Amino acid sequence: MSSRILIADDTPVNLKVLSSILAAAGHTPLQATNGQETLDLARREGPDLILLDIMMPGKDGYAVCAELKADPVLAEIPVIFLSALQQTADKVRGLELGAADYIAKPFDRAEVLARINTQLRLRQLTRSLLYANAALQERQSRLEEDLRAAADIQRALLPKEGLALPGVSIAWHFAPCEAVGGDLFGAFVLDDRSLGFYILDVSGHGVPSAMLTVSAAQSLTPGGGIVCRRAPDSLLARAVSPGEVLSALDREYPFERFERYFTISYLVLEVDGGTLRYSSAAHPAPLLLHPDGMLNEMAEGGPILGAGLGPATFEEGQRQLQQGERVFLYTDGIPEFEGAGGRLFGRDSFCRVLQETASLSLGAACERVATALHEFGGTKAPHDDVSLLAFELVGAG
Repeated sequence: MSSRILIADDTPVNLKVLSSILAAAGHTPLQATNGQETLDLARREGPDLILLDIMMPGKDGYAVCAELKADPVLAEIPVIFLSALQQTADKVRGLELGAADYIAKPFDRAEVLARINTQLRLRQLTRSLLYANAALQERQSRLEEDLRAAADIQRALLPKEGLALPGVSIAWHFAPCEAVGGDLFGAFVLDDRSLGFYILDVSGHGVPSAMLTVSAAQSLTPGGGIVCRRAPDSLLARAVSPGEVLSALDREYPFERFERYFTISYLVLEVDGGTLRYSSAAHPAPLLLHPDGMLNEMAEGGPILGAGLGPATFEEGQRQLQQGERVFLYTDGIPEFEGAGGRLFGRDSFCRVLQETASLSLGAACERVATALHEFGGTKAPHDDVSLLAFELVGAG
Protein backbone atom coordinates (compact mmCIF):
# COMPACT_ATOMS: atom_id res chain seq x y z
CA MET A 1 0.00 0.00 0.00
CA SER A 2 1.45 3.35 -1.05
CA SER A 3 1.71 6.00 1.66
CA ARG A 4 2.87 9.61 1.84
CA ILE A 5 5.80 9.80 4.25
CA LEU A 6 7.40 13.04 5.44
CA ILE A 7 11.18 12.89 6.00
CA ALA A 8 12.53 15.66 8.26
CA ASP A 9 16.33 15.81 8.26
CA ASP A 10 18.83 18.61 7.69
CA THR A 11 21.39 16.28 6.10
CA PRO A 12 20.98 16.02 2.29
CA VAL A 13 22.55 12.56 2.17
CA ASN A 14 20.03 11.22 4.71
CA LEU A 15 17.15 12.75 2.75
CA LYS A 16 18.42 11.16 -0.47
CA VAL A 17 18.94 7.71 1.06
CA LEU A 18 15.58 7.57 2.82
CA SER A 19 13.70 8.98 -0.20
CA SER A 20 15.28 6.32 -2.40
CA ILE A 21 14.31 3.53 0.01
CA LEU A 22 10.73 4.78 0.28
CA ALA A 23 10.26 5.36 -3.43
CA ALA A 24 11.57 1.88 -4.27
CA ALA A 25 8.98 0.44 -1.83
CA GLY A 26 6.16 2.32 -3.57
CA HIS A 27 5.78 5.16 -1.07
CA THR A 28 5.72 8.90 -1.83
CA PRO A 29 8.46 10.77 0.08
CA LEU A 30 8.04 14.40 1.22
CA GLN A 31 11.09 16.34 2.42
CA ALA A 32 11.72 18.99 5.09
CA THR A 33 15.09 20.30 6.32
CA ASN A 34 14.19 22.05 9.62
CA GLY A 35 11.65 22.01 12.40
CA GLN A 36 9.35 24.78 11.23
CA GLU A 37 9.30 23.51 7.67
CA THR A 38 8.35 20.08 9.04
CA LEU A 39 5.39 21.51 10.92
CA ASP A 40 4.21 23.60 7.96
CA LEU A 41 4.47 20.68 5.55
CA ALA A 42 2.71 18.32 7.96
CA ARG A 43 -0.22 20.76 8.32
CA ARG A 44 -0.42 21.32 4.58
CA GLU A 45 0.02 17.74 3.32
CA GLY A 46 -1.24 15.57 6.18
CA PRO A 47 1.25 12.70 5.68
CA ASP A 48 0.60 9.11 6.77
CA LEU A 49 3.85 8.95 8.76
CA ILE A 50 6.74 11.24 9.73
CA LEU A 51 10.42 10.28 9.93
CA LEU A 52 11.81 12.94 12.26
CA ASP A 53 15.48 13.70 12.89
CA ILE A 54 16.25 14.77 16.45
CA MET A 55 19.16 17.10 15.75
CA MET A 56 17.90 19.88 13.42
CA PRO A 57 18.50 23.65 13.30
CA GLY A 58 15.91 25.85 15.01
CA LYS A 59 13.34 23.57 16.57
CA ASP A 60 14.82 20.17 17.25
CA GLY A 61 12.94 16.91 16.78
CA TYR A 62 11.70 16.82 20.37
CA ALA A 63 10.08 20.27 20.06
CA VAL A 64 8.53 19.37 16.69
CA CYS A 65 7.14 16.11 18.06
CA ALA A 66 5.61 17.93 21.03
CA GLU A 67 3.86 20.41 18.71
CA LEU A 68 2.61 17.63 16.44
CA LYS A 69 1.09 15.72 19.32
CA ALA A 70 -0.50 18.88 20.73
CA ASP A 71 -2.34 19.52 17.46
CA PRO A 72 -5.63 17.53 17.30
CA VAL A 73 -5.40 17.36 13.50
CA LEU A 74 -1.84 15.97 13.46
CA ALA A 75 -1.69 14.05 16.73
CA GLU A 76 -2.63 10.68 15.19
CA ILE A 77 0.20 10.75 12.62
CA PRO A 78 2.83 8.25 13.81
CA VAL A 79 6.32 9.71 14.35
CA ILE A 80 9.51 7.66 14.05
CA PHE A 81 12.65 9.39 15.31
CA LEU A 82 15.86 9.28 13.27
CA SER A 83 18.89 9.48 15.50
CA ALA A 84 22.49 8.47 16.01
CA LEU A 85 21.95 8.94 19.75
CA GLN A 86 22.05 5.59 21.51
CA GLN A 87 21.45 6.69 25.08
CA THR A 88 18.35 5.14 26.67
CA ALA A 89 17.36 8.48 28.17
CA ASP A 90 17.18 10.03 24.71
CA LYS A 91 14.89 7.26 23.49
CA VAL A 92 12.68 7.45 26.56
CA ARG A 93 12.30 11.20 26.14
CA GLY A 94 11.11 10.76 22.55
CA LEU A 95 8.64 8.02 23.49
CA GLU A 96 7.27 10.14 26.33
CA LEU A 97 6.59 12.92 23.81
CA GLY A 98 4.48 10.52 21.73
CA ALA A 99 6.94 9.05 19.24
CA ALA A 100 6.06 5.54 18.05
CA ASP A 101 9.54 4.17 17.35
CA TYR A 102 13.24 4.86 16.64
CA ILE A 103 15.43 4.18 13.59
CA ALA A 104 19.16 4.34 14.26
CA LYS A 105 21.71 5.86 11.93
CA PRO A 106 23.30 4.70 9.68
CA PHE A 107 20.18 3.37 7.99
CA ASP A 108 19.54 -0.25 7.16
CA ARG A 109 17.00 -0.60 4.34
CA ALA A 110 15.29 -3.70 5.76
CA GLU A 111 14.97 -2.15 9.24
CA VAL A 112 13.66 1.14 7.86
CA LEU A 113 10.93 -0.57 5.83
CA ALA A 114 10.04 -3.01 8.61
CA ARG A 115 9.55 -0.25 11.20
CA ILE A 116 7.66 1.97 8.75
CA ASN A 117 5.34 -0.84 7.64
CA THR A 118 4.63 -1.80 11.25
CA GLN A 119 3.54 1.74 12.13
CA LEU A 120 1.47 2.10 8.95
CA ARG A 121 -0.36 -1.16 9.73
CA LEU A 122 -0.95 -0.03 13.30
CA ARG A 123 -2.34 3.27 12.08
CA GLN A 124 -4.64 1.50 9.63
CA LEU A 125 -5.89 -0.78 12.40
CA THR A 126 -6.44 2.22 14.67
CA ARG A 127 -8.42 3.99 11.97
CA SER A 128 -10.51 0.86 11.39
CA LEU A 129 -11.24 0.62 15.10
CA LEU A 130 -12.20 4.29 15.24
CA TYR A 131 -14.54 3.91 12.26
CA ALA A 132 -16.06 0.76 13.75
CA ASN A 133 -16.51 2.48 17.10
CA ALA A 134 -18.16 5.49 15.45
CA ALA A 135 -20.51 3.18 13.55
CA LEU A 136 -21.27 1.29 16.75
CA GLN A 137 -22.04 4.51 18.59
CA GLU A 138 -24.32 5.61 15.77
CA ARG A 139 -26.17 2.29 15.87
CA GLN A 140 -26.44 2.53 19.66
CA SER A 141 -27.85 6.04 19.33
CA ARG A 142 -30.45 4.84 16.82
CA LEU A 143 -31.32 1.91 19.07
CA GLU A 144 -31.80 4.22 22.04
CA GLU A 145 -34.04 6.44 19.92
CA ASP A 146 -36.08 3.38 18.92
CA LEU A 147 -36.37 2.30 22.55
CA ARG A 148 -37.50 5.77 23.59
CA ALA A 149 -40.08 5.76 20.79
CA ALA A 150 -41.29 2.30 21.87
CA ALA A 151 -41.57 3.48 25.47
CA ASP A 152 -43.55 6.54 24.35
CA ILE A 153 -45.94 4.31 22.39
CA GLN A 154 -46.29 1.99 25.37
CA ARG A 155 -47.16 4.89 27.69
CA ALA A 156 -49.59 6.32 25.12
CA LEU A 157 -51.61 3.09 25.31
CA LEU A 158 -52.10 3.37 29.08
CA PRO A 159 -55.38 4.84 30.38
CA LYS A 160 -55.47 8.61 30.11
CA GLU A 161 -55.26 10.71 33.25
CA GLY A 162 -58.73 11.57 34.48
CA LEU A 163 -60.37 8.60 32.73
CA ALA A 164 -63.97 8.30 33.93
CA LEU A 165 -66.02 5.13 33.44
CA PRO A 166 -69.69 4.82 34.36
CA GLY A 167 -70.40 3.26 37.74
CA VAL A 168 -66.80 2.70 38.83
CA SER A 169 -63.85 4.47 40.35
CA ILE A 170 -60.51 3.62 38.73
CA ALA A 171 -56.84 4.23 39.60
CA TRP A 172 -53.49 2.86 38.55
CA HIS A 173 -49.75 3.03 39.00
CA PHE A 174 -47.16 2.34 36.32
CA ALA A 175 -43.37 2.52 36.81
CA PRO A 176 -41.43 1.29 33.77
CA CYS A 177 -37.96 -0.15 34.21
CA GLU A 178 -35.04 1.23 32.19
CA ALA A 179 -35.59 -1.29 29.39
CA VAL A 180 -38.77 -1.18 27.35
CA GLY A 181 -40.95 -3.95 28.68
CA GLY A 182 -44.18 -5.68 27.80
CA ASP A 183 -46.55 -4.55 30.57
CA LEU A 184 -49.83 -2.93 29.62
CA PHE A 185 -53.28 -2.47 31.12
CA GLY A 186 -56.53 -0.91 30.04
CA ALA A 187 -60.12 -0.12 30.99
CA PHE A 188 -62.94 0.73 28.59
CA VAL A 189 -66.66 0.63 27.86
CA LEU A 190 -67.70 -2.56 26.08
CA ASP A 191 -71.40 -1.96 25.53
CA ASP A 192 -74.34 -0.16 27.14
CA ARG A 193 -74.08 -2.22 30.33
CA SER A 194 -70.53 -3.63 30.55
CA LEU A 195 -66.97 -2.46 31.18
CA GLY A 196 -63.78 -4.30 30.28
CA PHE A 197 -60.51 -4.42 32.23
CA TYR A 198 -57.24 -6.15 31.40
CA ILE A 199 -53.61 -6.32 32.37
CA LEU A 200 -50.98 -8.21 30.38
CA ASP A 201 -47.28 -8.94 30.43
CA VAL A 202 -45.37 -9.94 27.29
CA SER A 203 -42.24 -12.02 27.81
CA GLY A 204 -38.89 -10.30 27.46
CA HIS A 205 -37.93 -6.65 27.06
CA GLY A 206 -37.06 -4.32 24.22
CA VAL A 207 -38.71 -3.37 20.96
CA PRO A 208 -39.99 -6.87 19.96
CA SER A 209 -41.90 -7.22 23.24
CA ALA A 210 -43.20 -3.66 22.98
CA MET A 211 -44.43 -4.31 19.42
CA LEU A 212 -46.37 -7.39 20.53
CA THR A 213 -47.80 -5.37 23.41
CA VAL A 214 -49.07 -2.74 20.98
CA SER A 215 -50.62 -5.40 18.75
CA ALA A 216 -52.34 -7.11 21.68
CA ALA A 217 -53.64 -3.75 22.90
CA GLN A 218 -55.21 -3.11 19.50
CA SER A 219 -56.89 -6.52 19.59
CA LEU A 220 -58.35 -5.69 23.00
CA THR A 221 -60.06 -2.48 21.90
CA PRO A 222 -63.86 -2.65 21.50
CA GLY A 223 -63.38 -2.30 17.74
CA GLY A 224 -60.75 -5.04 17.50
CA GLY A 225 -63.28 -7.83 16.95
CA ILE A 226 -62.31 -9.93 19.99
CA VAL A 227 -63.84 -8.32 23.10
CA CYS A 228 -67.12 -7.29 21.46
CA ARG A 229 -69.28 -9.16 18.96
CA ARG A 230 -72.41 -8.16 17.09
CA ALA A 231 -75.27 -10.65 16.95
CA PRO A 232 -76.65 -11.33 13.44
CA ASP A 233 -80.09 -9.98 14.37
CA SER A 234 -78.87 -6.90 16.24
CA LEU A 235 -77.13 -3.64 15.48
CA LEU A 236 -75.61 -3.56 18.97
CA ALA A 237 -72.28 -5.16 19.83
CA ARG A 238 -72.21 -7.18 23.05
CA ALA A 239 -69.34 -8.05 25.34
CA VAL A 240 -67.64 -11.41 24.77
CA SER A 241 -67.06 -13.54 27.85
CA PRO A 242 -63.51 -13.48 29.33
CA GLY A 243 -62.85 -17.16 28.57
CA GLU A 244 -63.75 -16.67 24.91
CA VAL A 245 -61.57 -13.55 24.71
CA LEU A 246 -58.54 -15.43 26.01
CA SER A 247 -59.16 -18.36 23.66
CA ALA A 248 -59.31 -15.92 20.72
CA LEU A 249 -56.05 -14.28 21.81
CA ASP A 250 -54.39 -17.68 22.14
CA ARG A 251 -55.26 -18.43 18.50
CA GLU A 252 -54.28 -14.94 17.34
CA TYR A 253 -50.81 -14.89 18.94
CA PRO A 254 -49.12 -18.29 18.56
CA PHE A 255 -45.53 -18.52 19.74
CA GLU A 256 -44.25 -19.71 16.35
CA ARG A 257 -45.53 -16.48 14.79
CA PHE A 258 -44.13 -13.93 17.25
CA GLU A 259 -41.57 -15.95 19.25
CA ARG A 260 -43.08 -14.37 22.34
CA TYR A 261 -45.77 -15.37 24.77
CA PHE A 262 -47.76 -13.32 27.23
CA THR A 263 -49.89 -13.62 30.35
CA ILE A 264 -53.12 -11.70 30.88
CA SER A 265 -56.07 -11.21 33.20
CA TYR A 266 -59.31 -10.09 31.55
CA LEU A 267 -62.50 -9.04 33.36
CA VAL A 268 -65.98 -7.94 32.34
CA LEU A 269 -68.12 -5.97 34.82
CA GLU A 270 -71.83 -5.42 34.38
CA VAL A 271 -72.30 -2.13 36.17
CA ASP A 272 -76.03 -2.64 36.83
CA GLY A 273 -76.01 -5.40 39.41
CA GLY A 274 -72.24 -5.70 39.75
CA THR A 275 -71.77 -9.08 38.04
CA LEU A 276 -68.06 -9.57 37.51
CA ARG A 277 -66.76 -12.29 35.17
CA TYR A 278 -63.05 -12.93 34.87
CA SER A 279 -60.35 -15.29 33.64
CA SER A 280 -56.55 -15.29 33.51
CA ALA A 281 -53.95 -16.88 31.26
CA ALA A 282 -51.13 -17.82 33.67
CA HIS A 283 -51.15 -14.25 34.99
CA PRO A 284 -50.97 -13.32 38.69
CA ALA A 285 -54.57 -13.72 39.85
CA PRO A 286 -56.57 -10.52 40.44
CA LEU A 287 -57.18 -9.72 44.11
CA LEU A 288 -60.55 -8.73 45.58
CA LEU A 289 -60.31 -6.46 48.62
CA HIS A 290 -63.36 -6.16 50.87
CA PRO A 291 -64.04 -3.01 52.94
CA ASP A 292 -63.12 -4.92 56.12
CA GLY A 293 -59.64 -5.71 54.72
CA MET A 294 -60.30 -9.33 53.81
CA LEU A 295 -58.59 -10.34 50.56
CA ASN A 296 -59.68 -12.99 48.06
CA GLU A 297 -57.80 -14.34 45.05
CA MET A 298 -59.66 -14.74 41.76
CA ALA A 299 -57.60 -17.57 40.30
CA GLU A 300 -59.79 -19.09 37.59
CA GLY A 301 -58.17 -19.25 34.17
CA GLY A 302 -55.92 -21.38 32.00
CA PRO A 303 -52.46 -21.72 30.40
CA ILE A 304 -50.13 -19.06 29.13
CA LEU A 305 -51.05 -17.47 25.79
CA GLY A 306 -49.07 -18.38 22.70
CA ALA A 307 -47.36 -21.40 24.22
CA GLY A 308 -48.39 -23.62 21.31
CA LEU A 309 -49.96 -26.30 23.51
CA GLY A 310 -52.95 -26.78 21.23
CA PRO A 311 -56.47 -25.34 21.59
CA ALA A 312 -56.68 -23.87 25.07
CA THR A 313 -59.73 -23.45 27.26
CA PHE A 314 -59.93 -20.90 30.05
CA GLU A 315 -62.06 -21.37 33.13
CA GLU A 316 -64.17 -18.37 34.08
CA GLY A 317 -64.96 -17.12 37.53
CA GLN A 318 -67.93 -14.99 38.51
CA ARG A 319 -68.62 -12.82 41.53
CA GLN A 320 -71.25 -10.34 42.56
CA LEU A 321 -69.22 -7.19 43.21
CA GLN A 322 -70.61 -5.02 45.98
CA GLN A 323 -70.14 -1.30 46.35
CA GLY A 324 -66.91 -0.58 48.21
CA GLU A 325 -65.24 -3.82 47.09
CA ARG A 326 -62.07 -3.30 45.10
CA VAL A 327 -60.32 -5.33 42.44
CA PHE A 328 -56.55 -5.07 41.98
CA LEU A 329 -54.83 -6.26 38.80
CA TYR A 330 -51.03 -6.38 38.80
CA THR A 331 -47.99 -7.83 37.04
CA ASP A 332 -45.17 -9.87 38.55
CA GLY A 333 -43.02 -6.72 38.68
CA ILE A 334 -44.59 -6.08 42.11
CA PRO A 335 -44.00 -9.38 43.98
CA GLU A 336 -40.66 -9.83 42.18
CA PHE A 337 -39.50 -6.28 42.95
CA GLU A 338 -35.91 -6.66 44.12
CA GLY A 339 -34.50 -4.96 47.19
CA ALA A 340 -31.16 -4.98 48.97
CA GLY A 341 -29.29 -8.26 48.90
CA GLY A 342 -31.48 -9.63 46.12
CA ARG A 343 -34.51 -10.05 48.41
CA LEU A 344 -37.89 -9.98 46.67
CA PHE A 345 -40.83 -7.92 47.87
CA GLY A 346 -43.06 -10.97 47.63
CA ARG A 347 -46.77 -11.59 47.24
CA ASP A 348 -47.40 -11.75 50.99
CA SER A 349 -45.95 -8.27 51.51
CA PHE A 350 -48.03 -6.97 48.61
CA CYS A 351 -51.20 -8.44 50.11
CA ARG A 352 -50.44 -6.94 53.52
CA VAL A 353 -49.98 -3.50 51.97
CA LEU A 354 -53.30 -3.82 50.11
CA GLN A 355 -55.11 -4.81 53.29
CA GLU A 356 -53.75 -1.70 55.00
CA THR A 357 -55.28 0.48 52.28
CA ALA A 358 -58.91 -0.57 52.81
CA SER A 359 -59.78 2.76 54.41
CA LEU A 360 -57.91 4.89 51.84
CA SER A 361 -59.19 6.24 48.55
CA LEU A 362 -58.48 4.08 45.52
CA GLY A 363 -55.84 6.49 44.22
CA ALA A 364 -54.18 6.68 47.63
CA ALA A 365 -54.15 2.89 47.79
CA CYS A 366 -52.17 2.67 44.55
CA GLU A 367 -49.77 5.34 45.79
CA ARG A 368 -49.31 3.41 49.04
CA VAL A 369 -48.18 0.36 47.07
CA ALA A 370 -45.74 2.52 45.10
CA THR A 371 -44.35 3.98 48.33
CA ALA A 372 -43.92 0.53 49.87
CA LEU A 373 -41.95 -0.65 46.84
CA HIS A 374 -39.76 2.45 46.92
CA GLU A 375 -39.04 1.98 50.62
CA PHE A 376 -38.21 -1.69 50.03
CA GLY A 377 -35.96 -1.12 47.03
CA GLY A 378 -34.24 2.07 48.14
CA THR A 379 -32.12 3.50 45.32
CA LYS A 380 -32.11 0.26 43.35
CA ALA A 381 -33.77 0.61 39.95
CA PRO A 382 -36.52 -1.93 39.17
CA HIS A 383 -35.51 -4.73 36.79
CA ASP A 384 -39.08 -5.10 35.50
CA ASP A 385 -42.08 -2.87 34.88
CA VAL A 386 -44.30 -2.25 37.91
CA SER A 387 -47.98 -2.18 36.88
CA LEU A 388 -51.08 -1.91 39.05
CA LEU A 389 -54.68 -1.30 37.96
CA ALA A 390 -57.51 -1.00 40.48
CA PHE A 391 -61.25 -0.39 40.21
CA GLU A 392 -64.15 -0.15 42.60
CA LEU A 393 -67.92 -0.32 42.04
CA VAL A 394 -69.49 2.94 43.17
CA GLY A 395 -72.98 2.79 41.62
CA ALA A 396 -74.99 2.21 38.48
CA GLY A 397 -73.98 4.19 35.41
